[in-house]
Amino acid sequence: MENTTFTMVETRDTKPTNISVKPYFDNSVSNMGLEQYGLSLFDGVTHTEQLACLEKNGVIQYITGLNEFAPEIKLIKNPEEREARIKEIRIAVADLERDLAANVLEIEDPQFWNKVKLLRPDNAEFWNKISLSCGNDPVFLDLKDPFDRIKLCAIEAGGFSLVARSYDEARSRAIPPKFYLDKAQETAGARTEYKKLRNKALAELQKLFDKNSTKLFYIAKAVDTASVNYKKHTPNDVIYDNMDKHINGEASEGNKERAAQGFLDAANMDMETLKIKAIVKDSIFFKYIINKADGYIYHTQSGAMLGRNTSDVIEYLKNPLNEDVLKDLNSKVEKLWNS
Repeated sequence: MENTTFTMVETRDTKPTNISVKPYFDNSVSNMGLEQYGLSLFDGVTHTEQLACLEKNGVIQYITGLNEFAPEIKLIKNPEEREARIKEIRIAVADLERDLAANVLEIEDPQFWNKVKLLRPDNAEFWNKISLSCGNDPVFLDLKDPFDRIKLCAIEAGGFSLVARSYDEARSRAIPPKFYLDKAQETAGARTEYKKLRNKALAELQKLFDKNSTKLFYIAKAVDTASVNYKKHTPNDVIYDNMDKHINGEASEGNKERAAQGFLDAANMDMETLKIKAIVKDSIFFKYIINKADGYIYHTQSGAMLGRNTSDVIEYLKNPLNEDVLKDLNSKVEKLWNS
C-alpha cells in the first residue's frame, strides 16, 4: 500500500450544535462533592483519551465504527442488515477520504479498501492521532468537520471508554462514566422518561393518601428501609412526606428511577400480597423468620422452611396450607404495629 504523509489541522466552530459530549452527573454517587456544584471534574481540569484499540495475535484493530471488518460487524446475523451496515460504513469512509485526502472512491469498488489512503483500519499513524478531550464544559461536535465526524463514529462504537454512547447508557452503567454523548432529542426523551415516571408515582401517592390510607401504610412498609418505624397510629401526613421523598430519590433509595418504579410496583400489588410483603419484611427484622447457613429462610417458632428469598416466602404464606405460619407472623407484627 502507498504511504501517505499528512498534517492534522483541527478547526473549531464555536457555534453550538445538537450533538455534544457532556459531563454526566449521578447524584446517588459521591464524586468528592463536585456533583453538588454541577461539576464532573475540578475547575480547569480536562480528561484526554486516545482512540481505543484491540490487539489479537499481534494484529491491532482500532475501535472506530468505520471498519467493516470489525468483530461487531461480523456478528450481525442478518445478511441484509450486515450489508446495509457495511454500505453505511463505506459511504462515511468515502466522504471522509474525499474531505481529508482529496481521494474520490466508489463504494461498490471491489478494491475499495486498497484505495483508501487515510482511514485504512491498519493506519496506526492516523488513528493514533485521534483523541478526545473533555471537561466541565460541553464539547460540541460539528458534523461539517471531518474529524468531529470521526470522533462521533468512534464514540458510538465504544472507542472512548470515558464517554457513554448516550445518556440512557450512562444511567444504566454499573460504574457511571464521566461523560456521555448528548444528542438533544434522544437525551430529552431519556430525561422526560424519568419525569413521567416520577409524576405518575406522585399522582398515585396523592390518590392513595386521599382514598386508601391503609394501602399507603403497607406500601410504606414494603418500600422504605426504615419500615419498622411505621405504626398504625403514624400520621398519614408523615407517611405521605416520607413517600414523597422516596419517589424523588431523597430517601434510602438514591436512584430516582428505581425509587419511583419501586413505589409504582408496590402500588400495583393486590392488598393480600402487599400486606404479606410488609409482614415478611418486619418479621425478618424482628427475627420471627431467619436466614440459616444453608441459604434458606425458616420460621423461627415452627422451624418450617419458607424458601430461599422474600418472593418464595410470600408465595409460601399465600398458600392456604400454610395458614398457621401466616397467622402466627400476622399476630406478632400486628401487635407491634398497634403498639
